[in-house]
Amino acid sequence: MKRSEINAAIVSASRYFIKHHWILPPSPSWDVTDFGLGDFRKFGLILINLALEDEYCEKLMYAAKDMVTPCHAHKKKKEDIIVREGVLAIRIWNGAPSKTGAPFQVKVNGKFMEVNSGDMLLLLAGERVTLTPGIYHEFWPESDECILGEVSTANDDLHDNFFINPEVGRFSEIDEDEPPLVKLVGDRE
Repeated sequence: MKRSEINAAIVSASRYFIKHHWILPPSPSWDVTDFGLGDFRKFGLILINLALEDEYCEKLMYAAKDMVTPCHAHKKKKEDIIVREGVLAIRIWNGAPSKTGAPFQVKVNGKFMEVNSGDMLLLLAGERVTLTPGIYHEFWPESDECILGEVSTANDDLHDNFFINPEVGRFSEIDEDEPPLVKLVGDRE
């Protein structure tokens, strides 16, 4: 990714947060990624670490329509993805995606419901899904823009993200075509 593209994404997300009255903490920890796929508008996500502790973490995320977070799972992390603004589509599988649509239980809005592996859930503002370790998921906004929250057990982006596509990288290579607006989580010292 070009640093100019990252800077523009930070400005765009910041404007959307302000518009919807989401006040960021002082000196937030930003993460802007194209998942190493080279097409931020197609595969991209902006994350802000609000709390990052040994036991838990909280993130605020932003994506625009057609920006997909690629299919992945975690072996350790349990997470709630909460729609704070907009509409989110999330496809989930009980284990690695396959053509079998075996039913399983997932918690939506705090209540268990039965879904088939590969089903897509549509979540409106205020709704949430609880993803336990091993549930593969990919998501994207159905609305023009979307603010998401994540509350989870301890986060380990380097060792606990298992993507289906072997081309995916959690952090992007950056072409420094202009000075950074902020230091990113993945920036080298």
